[in-house]
Amino acid sequence: MKELVIISGKGGTGKTSIVAAFAALAKNAVMADCDVDAADLHLVLEPKVMQTSDFTGGKKASVIAEKCIGCGKCQDMCRFNAIHLNGLGNDVVEKTYTVDPVSCEGCKVCVEFCPVDAIEFKDAVNGQWFISKTRFGPMVHARLGIAEENSGKLVTVIRKEAKKLAQQKKKDLLIVDGSPGIGCPVIASITGANLVLIVTEPTLSGIHDLQRVAQLTANFGIETLVCVNKADINPEITDRICDNTRKHGLKVIGRIPYDEAFTKAQIMKATLVEYTGGDITERIKAMWREVTSALG
Repeated sequence: MKELVIISGKGGTGKTSIVAAFAALAKNAVMADCDVDAADLHLVLEPKVMQTSDFTGGKKASVIAEKCIGCGKCQDMCRFNAIHLNGLGNDVVEKTYTVDPVSCEGCKVCVEFCPVDAIEFKDAVNGQWFISKTRFGPMVHARLGIAEENSGKLVTVIRKEAKKLAQQKKKDLLIVDGSPGIGCPVIASITGANLVLIVTEPTLSGIHDLQRVAQLTANFGIETLVCVNKADINPEITDRICDNTRKHGLKVIGRIPYDEAFTKAQIMKATLVEYTGGDITERIKAMWREVTSALG
């Protein structure tokens, strides 16, 4: 099984639209949405959830009201303003302390300094991940909880489960919608992949973001291709991007012009290749041929 990861240096480059189009063109693939902080591949592929599992990526503190003596040591030690004297009373005090799970960073300081062991430190459910069916095949995706972190760990879970599903279903390709940027979720998205496609756009920030993410894939020794989306909004910078990528040994496999079909297809919950058979579709099909050739 081969693994293709599509990433970008920033959000909004059209990465997910290209992932969805590739999903429509692939014949025997599993899809994985690893952009867990702002997942949106499901908006186009309309997955039917078949299995739901909780994701536990960290721990949270919580006060045992029956044991609390109201000394305030936990509140004094907390640097995240997560502990407040607003809990139910017990046989010792009228009010006990509570931990705000949103503000709690799971540092465990309060647990270590509580003189009566009245604070628990348990696994926290940070989100959920799903195995679903789409019209193009199986898909693994997730939803991170409100104000939750550890998205890199969740990305690792999604990729692991997607690979397992691909083996079970005898699929020969895993298409991953990776996270934007260069942080932990992106590293978790690309580690061990066979091929990375970077989607960028012709702006000054686009040049900078492309350089950073290309350096990241180079550090991992992963073969990398480049697509310039909205290429006609600034042809001069598009040319600069193409020249720079060639100088660094990378190949530009697509120059996609700005087209309202991207937005209209999303509104219709359709991929670009389903929505239109025009020039955009032909360019994406040409990119897909380059990708499949590089995957071997």
